[in-house]
Amino acid sequence: MKLNYQSAFRFQKSFTLVELLVAVAIFSLIVGAATGVFVSAIRAQRKSLAYQEILSQASYAMEYMSRALRMAKKDLDGNCIEAKLNYQKTTTGIKFENYQGICQEFYLEGNQLKENKGGNISELTSDNLKVKSFNIGPSDSWDQDDNDQPRVTLFLTIEGKENSEIKIQTTISQRNLDVKY
Repeated sequence: MKLNYQSAFRFQKSFTLVELLVAVAIFSLIVGAATGVFVSAIRAQRKSLAYQEILSQASYAMEYMSRALRMAKKDLDGNCIEAKLNYQKTTTGIKFENYQGICQEFYLEGNQLKENKGGNISELTSDNLKVKSFNIGPSDSWDQDDNDQPRVTLFLTIEGKENSEIKIQTTISQRNLDVKY
């Protein structure tokens, strides 16, 4: 049996324009939803990495300062700070005599936490972090008119990439007993 062109055309299966438009719309919705999930996962990952960076650097800075302040000793001669004090609050930080007898200071300059140790200045936080505040307290715990061990509390607020921010605090008391009897 021989078919002509018109009868062959009648038996061919094809999609109508409406079916093609529906298929393209469904495909677009699926691709759009998958793209949205992917973009949102990337954003969450970037925010998580930004928080990890802040936490890592804040923990390092706090641990470093805590260790140094824990080992501080009373400045008996007044070479570094006022005589017979363990710590002295400055306008931007805290100053003390370390266990080696070297004058040491932790302070905020611009948006960076810095250390001055015997005239050598070093940065404790990187340039891609912004230290919004560095507070020290309570200064009434540093005097020796009581039988309490000198202690200091450090408060840090650090901002990083992706609008991430962390607030952290720690309280340190000296390792060597330094009270009146």
